[in-house]
Amino acid sequence: MGYYVNNNLISGEQVVYTTTYHWKIFFNLKSLLTLFVAPLLARYTDEFAITNKRIIMKTGLIARSTLELNLSKVESVLVNQSVFGRILGFGNVVIIGTGGTRETFIDIKKPTEFRKKFQESI
Repeated sequence: MGYYVNNNLISGEQVVYTTTYHWKIFFNLKSLLTLFVAPLLARYTDEFAITNKRIIMKTGLIARSTLELNLSKVESVLVNQSVFGRILGFGNVVIIGTGGTRETFIDIKKPTEFRKKFQESI
């Protein structure tokens, strides 16, 4: 569990599931140009969690972007996986909230497990 998630839990809230990026993020041009520093920072600083009350997703180290949605305000969690992604266990997770909030997170490890835990938490 990450630092951000632990420090922003509200009373009575417990983490149900956490995930991170798949190891695939190390095999692209950005990782080669930054000598693997960029994907290492992303993997260890970005946090994706489901609690018993909300979904929390935080990206970025210095410039931070967060998405915190109450479970009752999430309309759907979509998973997009290619054939290669299904074989290796990674994909994109799209969170759609009420009012049209739409956030996409790419190369998430075990995206179907993330969706399953969300559905179990409702």
